[in-house]
Amino acid sequence: MLPTDVEKIIATIEDAGYEAFAVGGCIRDSILGREPNDWDITTSATPEQVKALFRRTIDTGIQHGTVTVMMHHIGYEVTTYRIDGEYEDSRHPKEVTFTADLLEDLKRRDFTINAMAYNYGAGLVDAFGGLQDLEKGIIRCVGDPMERFSEDALRMMRAVRFSAQLGYAIDPATKDAIRVLAPTLQKVSAERIQVELTKLVTSPHPEYLEIAYETGITKQVLPEFDLCMQTEQHNPHHCYGVGEHILRSMEAIPPDKVLRLAMLLHDIGKPQTMVIDEDGISHNQGHSELGETMARDILRRLRYDNDTITKVTRLIGVHDLRMEPTGKAVRRAMNRIGAEYFPMLFQVWEADLAAQSDYCREMKLQRIREIQALYQEIVARDEAVSLKDLAITGKDLIALGEKPGKGLGDILNRLLEAVLEHPEWNNQETLLELYRSWKTKSDPAT
Repeated sequence: MLPTDVEKIIATIEDAGYEAFAVGGCIRDSILGREPNDWDITTSATPEQVKALFRRTIDTGIQHGTVTVMMHHIGYEVTTYRIDGEYEDSRHPKEVTFTADLLEDLKRRDFTINAMAYNYGAGLVDAFGGLQDLEKGIIRCVGDPMERFSEDALRMMRAVRFSAQLGYAIDPATKDAIRVLAPTLQKVSAERIQVELTKLVTSPHPEYLEIAYETGITKQVLPEFDLCMQTEQHNPHHCYGVGEHILRSMEAIPPDKVLRLAMLLHDIGKPQTMVIDEDGISHNQGHSELGETMARDILRRLRYDNDTITKVTRLIGVHDLRMEPTGKAVRRAMNRIGAEYFPMLFQVWEADLAAQSDYCREMKLQRIREIQALYQEIVARDEAVSLKDLAITGKDLIALGEKPGKGLGDILNRLLEAVLEHPEWNNQETLLELYRSWKTKSDPAT
């Protein structure tokens, strides 16, 4: 069943004497019983002819034949059937030629499952076996995969991404072509790489990143991960190499972008910090700190936004943190890390543990639970863990004669230290009394 607006757009174009079909991912998702994110329409009408049929349109990609038709504040991309010319940069066609033949338009598309079209009059148009590949669970290029990937190198990452999102296998010929052409990903912008990587790692099968490794994709876009895949761990706490541990830890955490990226990169510093002791046991002292630095460089290289970079790197920097399960230790950690990170940190710890060996697993899990309970108690009691939580402010101290400046900040931090140790002291009366006692001791005239 087509949405009402899509049906109306198609009918309007057809009533004017042209062809029009819903096409691509929306058809794939509809067949799979999924709610499409958006609906694309392809037509024999030229962009100017489409614009003449609708009251509100936007020239979103008119040089490539695309006009956005606005219906009830929602945009629907309507693109003229086209034939792409020679590709010069593994991304853009040198020229685009409009055609009146739907099949010519469909055969330039990436994968068979994305090359199906539909309208009520003609029904499903599936010239390349997309429906069969959906039923078999296969990602397969339309036509020659070498040609498809030479046209747009990013399609190689899209193949792995669709595989991970749908749980499908990649057709052998398609996979072989990726192995040959993976180096051409160097021509693709970091922004486009980032979008596909994010979709892959937040998919139902983030572990399919291993396919990207096997086909040479990560060698081009995330070479640090390749080194992890080649690094074994000889330690009773681990039963997998670094790379497989990373893959399994991603499986064990919810599909949130920050959490999945944190797990992808949490041990990225292990290969560089690994040492083997005299008993043959591997150790990775300092891998969290190095990993935080490496992750920041990687995420910047891939053009992630600053908020994502800040959150991911903070989690990586503290993912191996050891703290005693006491209120004092947890309050101090909340102060140092940031209380807002703790709900995510618990998830990181559990995912990390899930991807380790059974050695001391119950003891480790119990410690996580104890720290989590303490954190929840601290939050429930609204205990102070930062300067903004103190019952007095700098203005209160200035009113008592304290001068603004570094000394004032030092006093507030000293008061916070006292409250982290004794949370029950966080009331104005006690803190002022404490402040006055310090002033008395430090002033020789009193």
